[in-house]
Amino acid sequence: MILKEIKAADITAAVRDLCISSNCNLNKDVLDKINEALDTEEISHAKEILQMIIENQEIARQSQLPICQDTGIAVVFVELGQDVHIIGGNLKDAINEGVRIGYKEGYLRKSVVADPLMDRVNTGDNTPAIIHVEVVEGDKIRIVVCPKGAGSENMSSLAMLKPADGVEGVKRFVLDTVKKAGANPCPPIIVGVGIGGNFEYAPYLAKKALTRPIDIRHPVYGWLEEQLLREINKLGIGPQGLGGSTTALAVNIEVYPTHIAQLPVAVNISCHVTRHREVVL
Repeated sequence: MILKEIKAADITAAVRDLCISSNCNLNKDVLDKINEALDTEEISHAKEILQMIIENQEIARQSQLPICQDTGIAVVFVELGQDVHIIGGNLKDAINEGVRIGYKEGYLRKSVVADPLMDRVNTGDNTPAIIHVEVVEGDKIRIVVCPKGAGSENMSSLAMLKPADGVEGVKRFVLDTVKKAGANPCPPIIVGVGIGGNFEYAPYLAKKALTRPIDIRHPVYGWLEEQLLREINKLGIGPQGLGGSTTALAVNIEVYPTHIAQLPVAVNISCHVTRHREVVL
């Protein structure tokens, strides 16, 4: 078998570019949904807020400045082809070096502290990143960089439901989480939901759900995504929590098999600046 060689330096360069691009450019699927909401929103001040969001992202795109001052902690999803051999360094170091360079050269806010509890001293370069690696078939590396801000991340939640709670229990938990979040995650929000797996895997699914384009529905649970979106928008929280029918732009669900005695559900809330960019090497 011939392995494809990919230089660690190329991974670093790709991550550097993705960090800057993701922070300065709102994804088209999200922008399209905001424009749709602008047409359907009936409350005048809610429409004004949506219009300001559209103008803000356009300024960010043209000037290549961050859409939001919270440029997040760098979350990186990697699909690593089993026929790839990385040369000149290792994957983790290459990614962190890309984050380090990207946040410096892009003038992005560094928000990571080394110790989460005691001194909380800033690492100064936004590393280390949160890195998820999945080994897949093939000779490519797919890298998705998702900067995630704290305002929305802090509103996320996990529940270990009973199997008997079923669909209604899942819906109740998702809606309760969004209600409690209120204005804190800067709505309109995108809601990632992970169902199944176990205690640590459901939140991973919820985070990964946020990387899926919001105009693509889950092949099995699309009906539940649409149902939850309707119910969330009936809450009346609205843009920036000031009222309106546009509390969420989308609900994305990912599922995984689970234990017979479990029904883990995680909700990862993201603001309208649900940033992610990807590259395949």
